[in-house]
Amino acid sequence: MKIKYIVFTLLILGFGSLVAYRIMQNKSEGGGPKGPGGPGGGAPAMRVSGVVLQPQSFSNTLSVTGSIEANEQIQIRPQVAGVVQSISFNEGSKVSKGQVLVKVDDSELRAQLAQAQTRQSLAAENERRAELLLKKEAISREEYDVARADLKSAQAQTQLIQAQLAKTTIRAPFSGRIGLRNVSEGSFISPETVIANLVNTDPLKITFSVPEKYAGQVKENTTLNFTVAGSSQKYTATVYAIEPGIEASSRTLQLRARASNGDGALMPGSFANIQLPLTVIDDALLVPSEAVIPVQNGKKVFVAKDGKAKETMIETATRTEKDVLVTAGLQPGDTVLTTGIMTLREGSPVKVAVGKK
Repeated sequence: MKIKYIVFTLLILGFGSLVAYRIMQNKSEGGGPKGPGGPGGGAPAMRVSGVVLQPQSFSNTLSVTGSIEANEQIQIRPQVAGVVQSISFNEGSKVSKGQVLVKVDDSELRAQLAQAQTRQSLAAENERRAELLLKKEAISREEYDVARADLKSAQAQTQLIQAQLAKTTIRAPFSGRIGLRNVSEGSFISPETVIANLVNTDPLKITFSVPEKYAGQVKENTTLNFTVAGSSQKYTATVYAIEPGIEASSRTLQLRARASNGDGALMPGSFANIQLPLTVIDDALLVPSEAVIPVQNGKKVFVAKDGKAKETMIETATRTEKDVLVTAGLQPGDTVLTTGIMTLREGSPVKVAVGKK
């Protein structure tokens, strides 16, 4: 039993000596003032990278999508009903303004015109005789007026038939390329019949919209670049018209540009990926894209201040391949953190390695 007590006593003394040693060692290591990096002073400062914001000139460019449209496009329809007498165009070919496309049978109208012209000649002779009789006071003024009215009516009827006769010849209203025809010679057509589509694709129109906040930065005669699906070639266009008001439902401003298409490579109906130059900003603040954190209410960045990380909400505009244009929330001289931002918290101690921006 004595041996057992002796063993327990030795174990207790050994454990006590170990505890006392650890306490004395801790006191000797932490005897100085406690700081952020020492025992009891919280987490050590995180090493991060950052950039100091400096105003710089920035050519603001907006990326939007648009629709390519024909310069002019119509459906060729007849203005009078009748049988197609001849077709004077080839499907898919180019036609010139004023070129005859289709001739509608006009034999019935020509007969009506001959009849109307005969009536007009008779009315003209009656009016001439009535005028001579009026001068001799052989008839009343009222009788002459009736003869005069008959002549005017006959002339109007002749002009009406001549106008209808002219409509039997269907001409191209503008130069362009005509599509597939839907009628054949001998077909009966009416004003509801679509003969073919006619489009002018040189130049082309590009219609697109920009958000309301950029409305004051777009101008006429601005040259833009665009690409289309399936091609890496860059094309240019010039803005020639701007809608005078903001679209209330989408809060956007519509613009239209014109692009040359001499080789016919661009087709109406295609989508265009547009790079629209806006006004040049002389004192722009740009932050690296990796520094911006999307949050529920917008976007934020971490700024180093007094050795600690500070959350700052920002407003942004254009995004480039590397940077984001900040319009509100930051000031020149702010140090924006670019690494470790996903693990930082408000007030976290940081040690910043500043890079160039």
